[in-house]
Amino acid sequence: MELKREEERYGYFLITPSMIVVFGVIIIPIITTLVYSFVNIDPLSSHNGEFAGLSFYRKALTSSEFWADLGRTLYFTAASTAIETIFGLMIALLLNEDFPGVKFLRSIIIIPWAIPTVVNGSLWKLMLNGEYGVINALLMRMHLIDAYQSWLGNPKTAMLCIVIADAWKMTPLAVIFFLAALQGIDRTRYEAAMVDGAGAFRRFTTITLPALRPTIMVIIVMRTVEKFKAFDIFYLMTRGGPANSTKTLMYDTYLQAFTNLNYSEASTLAYLIVLVVVLMTLGYIRLMRREDS
Repeated sequence: MELKREEERYGYFLITPSMIVVFGVIIIPIITTLVYSFVNIDPLSSHNGEFAGLSFYRKALTSSEFWADLGRTLYFTAASTAIETIFGLMIALLLNEDFPGVKFLRSIIIIPWAIPTVVNGSLWKLMLNGEYGVINALLMRMHLIDAYQSWLGNPKTAMLCIVIADAWKMTPLAVIFFLAALQGIDRTRYEAAMVDGAGAFRRFTTITLPALRPTIMVIIVMRTVEKFKAFDIFYLMTRGGPANSTKTLMYDTYLQAFTNLNYSEASTLAYLIVLVVVLMTLGYIRLMRREDS
């Protein structure tokens, strides 16, 4: 008994430094942010430090700017996640086949994901440049456009460009997940289906897709959370412009905190983002359980 207690104390001694770091870096900021959303923390205001209750939440939820930011955030999340999931599955299906060079392709498919977001955003910003971008040059040579376009300077195309840039970087991650799941499917099931006369589409819908449903759900939930938190690629490529066409909730949170010094409003937006993500995740989980049942 004494030896067991000694081992427990030694275990607590080993994890104490890590717990101190977690508490200082994660727990305290979470609590502080929550407090800020209920207290007026504005160095430029005479009401600094006063308890505000739910006033900041009411202000955000009744603001047309909040709902516009939420709409743009949902568009970016849905579009980017859909592209990553669909193209990730298609590429994984291709790489799951046996053909010359497939091992080499599997090894290099991870390169876009390994590129830092700073490099990825800067790279796409250069390629989409309205004066010397390679995208314009290629489209001109293919006779798809008559003149160079300012893709990131046009409110109608700026968000789509960011979606493509983000999806290009993150699709390989979905490929890895799908490829691992595909290689875990028993090949004899496909052989039996072929003997029964099932075609490629039939085998995909009856064997492959059902086996990949848990993986699809994991990718959707994981990428949804990440998309709602996306900030760096917007800052690098457009900084919320033009005309706020790429200003998302996370970018607005940054503006409120570090540009306008409205820490309480920034904290409120941060917790509203958490609430939306939690609700969407619970919806995904409930949908998954319903399909399993």
